Amino acid sequence: MRESTLSESRSDRLLGYCSKGTFLSVITVSGQYGVNELGEIPADARLPTSFGDFRIRVFHEENTGLDHVALTLGDMIGPDPVLVRVHSECLTGDAFGSLRCDCGAQLEAAMRQIHDVGWGCIIYLRQEGRGIGLHAKIQAYNLQDHGADTLDANLLLGHPADARDYGIASEILGSIGIEKVCLLTNNPDKVVQLVQNGVNIVERMPLVVGVREQNLQYLTTKIDRMGHEIEDERLNGHRQ
Repeated sequence: MRESTLSESRSDRLLGYCSKGTFLSVITVSGQYGVNELGEIPADARLPTSFGDFRIRVFHEENTGLDHVALTLGDMIGPDPVLVRVHSECLTGDAFGSLRCDCGAQLEAAMRQIHDVGWGCIIYLRQEGRGIGLHAKIQAYNLQDHGADTLDANLLLGHPADARDYGIASEILGSIGIEKVCLLTNNPDKVVQLVQNGVNIVERMPLVVGVREQNLQYLTTKIDRMGHEIEDERLNGHRQ
């Protein structure tokens, strides 16, 4: 019969392990966003992936109730700049392989580059749909299926074109000891927000991947109307 409860001896060993402070120390961050990493057992573990053995840590944002992730490889503390990707959640792209966007391809490329360099960090923010949430994002997809572009679809739903706030990422970066950043992004607003929140970005590195027929209009809108810096010859025929 399969055991459904811990044996007394096993339970005692686990409780002793916790009470002796064997786990890594808990980090508390007090700032504008109320980010913390709290609990008797920290949400901090090894995460083997196809791109290497990463470390995953969860940071809880008290203001919103959302859990954000820092995925790191190697030592984050030191004089050398750290390769960083601040990535906003995209269920359809990251999990389901959607070709409507380049999000999943960017996440994989960032993990691959961090593995190749040997150290780096991905801040995974729970800001689905450029901050408007999954339900509204799929509503926006519906409008795009009927002719709206990715920016106008948000506006038609009464949302900002981009509602993301990267200030929380700056707090997480600081809490894990990253002082200098090489940022993987095509989004200049992300750079501006992070710098305004005290992040020392020494270099912006483009991340142009996942360009396909299905997302050419989406990407050209990001270039022409949202100021993203994406250079790919396949986009030239779709530019305004």
